Amino acid sequence: MSGELWLAEGFTQYYGNLVMVRTGLVPVSQGVAGLVGAATAVMNDPGRQFRSAVGMSQMAPFTDAARAVDPTNFSNTFISYYTYGAAVALALDFSLRDRSDGKITLDDYMRMMWTVHGKPGGPQPGLVAHPYTLKDARDRLAEVTGDRAFADQFFDSYVEGRQVVDYARLLLRAGFVFRKQGRGAWLGNLRVDLDGTITTLLDWGTPAFDAGLDQGDTILALDGKPLDGGTTVASVLKLHKPGDRIGVTFRRRSGVTGTATITLKENPAMEAVPVESSDGTLSSEQKQFRASWLGSRH
Repeated sequence: MSGELWLAEGFTQYYGNLVMVRTGLVPVSQGVAGLVGAATAVMNDPGRQFRSAVGMSQMAPFTDAARAVDPTNFSNTFISYYTYGAAVALALDFSLRDRSDGKITLDDYMRMMWTVHGKPGGPQPGLVAHPYTLKDARDRLAEVTGDRAFADQFFDSYVEGRQVVDYARLLLRAGFVFRKQGRGAWLGNLRVDLDGTITTLLDWGTPAFDAGLDQGDTILALDGKPLDGGTTVASVLKLHKPGDRIGVTFRRRSGVTGTATITLKENPAMEAVPVESSDGTLSSEQKQFRASWLGSRH
C-alpha cells in the first residue's frame, strides 16, 4: 500500500481549514484551532509510538473500507493519515516560512508538486502523467528550498520518523501562544456509562491506564465516593489537582472486584491563543508573519 496518503489527504485537510480562514468564512480563532488541532492530536496520541505518517498511510486498508469486524486496538496504535498529514503540513508550512523569513511557504512546495506531478496525461483518463513517490516528495522539497540537508532532515524526522517539530516556537512567530488547554486534574479520555462502565479503550500512559483499569471495567467508587446520579467522574476530579492520588474501586467483566490508586495528571490537550489575548503584545514581525500565513498570496 502506498505511503503517500498523509500528503494527498492530510495536506488537503490543512488547506481546507486554511482557506476557510483566508476567505473569512470562519473567525481566525476558530480556524487556527482547527489548524493546530491536528498537531495536538499527533503530539499526544499514543499511536505515534508505533508508526510514522508513512506507516499510518500504509494502514489505510485495515482502517478504512476493508476493516474487519473484529475488535481492534487501533485507538491506541493508529492516527488517521488525514490528521497526521495535516499536522505535517502545519509543521512544513511554518518551517519553510521560519527558515526563509516568509519567502518560501507550503504554497510554493505544493505548486512545485503540481507542476511536476499533478498534470494530466497518464495512460488512462483521470491519471496524471508523472505520479509521485515518497522520494519524489522529498526531492521536490529539496528543490524548492535549495537545501537537500533540510529536506532529508524533515522527511527523516517528521514524515518517515515519529518526531514532532517545536510547534510552540514556530507558532509564536505568528503571534500564537501554544499552551496547555486546561490545568485541572485528569485521569484520561475515557467514556463511562451511567452505571460506571468504561466503554472505550484507555489510552496508554494515561492515569487510568497506568492504574490498571481497562475497557469493560465498571467503576464502583472513585475517591471513596460511589458513582451515582449525584457523583460523576467529572465531579470528583473538580475536587482535585494534578499530582493528587485517589482510590478507585472497580469490577472486572469477569465479576471480580478490585481496588487501585490513580495518580492524576494535567490534561495534555493543547490550544493556540493569540499573544494579545494572553497578556502579551503582538510585535510588528509577528503581525506580518500572521498576515502572510492567514492571508492569500494570490
